[in-house]
Order: sequence, then C-alpha cells, then structure tokens
Amino acid sequence: YAELKNDHKDLTEKISQNIEILHSAKQGPKSSTLMGLDRAFSRNTAAPADMDATGSMPFAMVDEITEASPAAEDGLQLGDQLVKFGSVESGENILSRLASEVHKSQDSATSVVVMRQGVLMNLFVTPRVWQGNGLLGCHFKIL
Repeated sequence: YAELKNDHKDLTEKISQNIEILHSAKQGPKSSTLMGLDRAFSRNTAAPADMDATGSMPFAMVDEITEASPAAEDGLQLGDQLVKFGSVESGENILSRLASEVHKSQDSATSVVVMRQGVLMNLFVTPRVWQGNGLLGCHFKIL
C-alpha cells in the first residue's frame, strides 16, 4: 500500500509540473524574461541575442514526450514551441514537412529553435531509432 501511495504521489507531482510547463508556454513571450536571461549556457542553448528572433512564430508545440527518448535526451521539453526544425518553419503542410525533415535527418544532429517560457533557444536534436516508437519519441501539436 505504501509503495502504491508513493507511486501515486510521484505521478501527481509529475502531472502538476507538466501542467505548469504547458501553462507557462501558452502565456507567450515576456520581454522581462528575455532581459533577465542568465548567461550560463550548455551545449544546447544560445542566448536570444545570438539568434535572429525577428519574425519567429512558433508553429508547433511538444505536447507529449517520452522519458529516455531521443527528443528528451537531446533537450526537448514538454511545452517547448517549435520555431524552426532543420529547414522547416511555419507555412503550408507543416505536419508532412516536419515528418519529412525528421526522416531526412535520421542519425544527423539537426538544429531546432524552440521558444521555452518566452525565451528562444537553439538545440541540436538527432532523430534516431530507439526502443520506442518513431525517431524522436515525442508528439507535436500544430499551433
């Protein structure tokens, strides 16, 4: 019983965190967030000033992501809004162009620009075969 209760508590906490992430992603960009950005970067992030942020409109959002998937391991997070995936930006036939880009980029690091809590970030995601479904292990909701 105690084990089940702990599992329930862990799941409830994860759900709460994911709801917070999705809620903050829907609030859109905030200029104060951009101005207060911490300048410590990892391999997969870039400052908004280092990227062309003009005309950056998200076209999809990560609404599901599997732990230990290529997307999760490469830094994509629930609630991330895609601004650019490889050569794909907003426009016609987004879903088919995005699927084509993922398959074309299999086993190659692909530049992905996401908006995370109002801040543009540059990641490198490598679509690849793994234990789960698809090459990324995440689902995108077209905006």
